[in-house]
Amino acid sequence: MTPAHVAPARLTVEGMTYETGGRRLVDGVDLTAAPGETVGLVGPNGSGKTTLLRCLYGTLRPTAGRALLDGDDLAGLTAKARARRVAAVPQDGRADIELTVREVVAMGRSPHKRFWEGDTAADTALAAEALARVGAAGLADRAFPTLSGGERQRVLVARALVQRPALLVLDEPTNHLDIRHQLDVLGLVARESGATCLLALHDLNLAAYYCDRLHVLRAGRLVASGPPAEVLTPGLLADVYGVGAAITPHPVTGTPVVVYLPDTGPARRTAPPVPGGPRPSA
Repeated sequence: MTPAHVAPARLTVEGMTYETGGRRLVDGVDLTAAPGETVGLVGPNGSGKTTLLRCLYGTLRPTAGRALLDGDDLAGLTAKARARRVAAVPQDGRADIELTVREVVAMGRSPHKRFWEGDTAADTALAAEALARVGAAGLADRAFPTLSGGERQRVLVARALVQRPALLVLDEPTNHLDIRHQLDVLGLVARESGATCLLALHDLNLAAYYCDRLHVLRAGRLVASGPPAEVLTPGLLADVYGVGAAITPHPVTGTPVVVYLPDTGPARRTAPPVPGGPRPSA
């Protein structure tokens, strides 16, 4: 997707908190993403990643704190104004949208038009380009509910791209994708979209390869932030994930490779990097 007309924005999250049923799922999170930066949100299941992202793209209202996009409080924007600037790909998109794939992707242009306006030739071209870039051009005439989980995920990424947002928020965008499409989608989003990107990812090797910085959540709190090489340490993985791991630079890219160790005892958790460890999945 060509980045024309995309002006990446600065995201600033201040004291973001979300409570429900007496439980604090997100607890005073502060984080930033510079314009054009790709930032990864990582942490174990239940750490608050999805809840935090939902607060940012508007399906949940934070209990406290705020998110600013180029200084504008996202909570103060109308739904349409927010959609002009923020595009989201949720972890599990609805499968019951009774539209063709082409129509679902074209919905990404809706925030930029009046409600009675139809699709223009430019809209159609953008949708076709986005489908081609995610490897889904052949699905254009298929009914969206007939797609597999991986196919739906790629279509929803295409829809987000045609919004031409300043901020892309993606919750586990590689869910259901095979290795080739994981690399294609993350490369497109992180390297070619032109937007600022905030991604929740479980695969730490993909996060290390594609993200400029990582923010680590545990039990709703931010416990570490920084470049992947500084954040991904054996000590952090033992503390946050409860696993033993060694970290070694990739022999080609130099990005950190996480090698998980079968024995999670204290001696293994502090083991030195494994020379010539396996290549990452990215």
